[in-house]
Amino acid sequence: MNGEAVYPSLDGRRVLVTGGASGIGAEIVRGFARNGARVAVVDLDRAAGEALAEELGVRFLACDLTDVGALRAAAAEAGPVTVLINNAADDQRYAIEEITPELWDAAQAVNLRHQFFMAQAVLAGMRAAGGGSIVNLSSVAWRRGPAGLLAYGTAKAGVIGLTNALATQLGADRIRVNAIAPGAVMTPRQMRLWHTPESRDRLVSSQAIPVDVTERDIAAAALFLAADDSRMITRQVLYVDGGLR
Repeated sequence: MNGEAVYPSLDGRRVLVTGGASGIGAEIVRGFARNGARVAVVDLDRAAGEALAEELGVRFLACDLTDVGALRAAAAEAGPVTVLINNAADDQRYAIEEITPELWDAAQAVNLRHQFFMAQAVLAGMRAAGGGSIVNLSSVAWRRGPAGLLAYGTAKAGVIGLTNALATQLGADRIRVNAIAPGAVMTPRQMRLWHTPESRDRLVSSQAIPVDVTERDIAAAALFLAADDSRMITRQVLYVDGGLR
């Protein structure tokens, strides 16, 4: 597509994207497919995943990523990869008084825990290949602390800690680990569940660049961090938020 970077190093590269059936994840999958990568998509939404697989010719694996056994089986079925995009998340809102131990644990499982266990699952393949790139999706929610997102924001702060630790420990294996922190990306799901045109306008106007941050903006960052062009970039957090204040 016009105006979008093409990375020759991604051609033929084996990539796994979690939560890739819709929203930001689906746009990331489209970007890799456009660059000639061999993409496996892991997602709970079978209908959306199968539709995307038919559209792009990628491989879809249905999986509940909060089930670590199922996650490991999906990673094994996908085969060795040298790029992992840990995108899957759920930004369910809860008032502080509503949060139970069960809700807390569920939020950490879907937003943080699976990122470690998927990285663990692909590690042997990356080492055998001589290196790789892991990109973990965080969020600006961890530092802004918006109402209702306490458990989610805490998990997304944990993603940054996880990214730092993995990058430090895996650098000798030539495995780079970085995070992307998206801002207010108004996906169809966000507009359906959480936002109105008025709240969207308020967020956009609070950005240094008062223009919508789109799924494609996040995908562009993921492609760059996966490609050899970023070969010496690791243990970094890339904020893609238009300068949200």
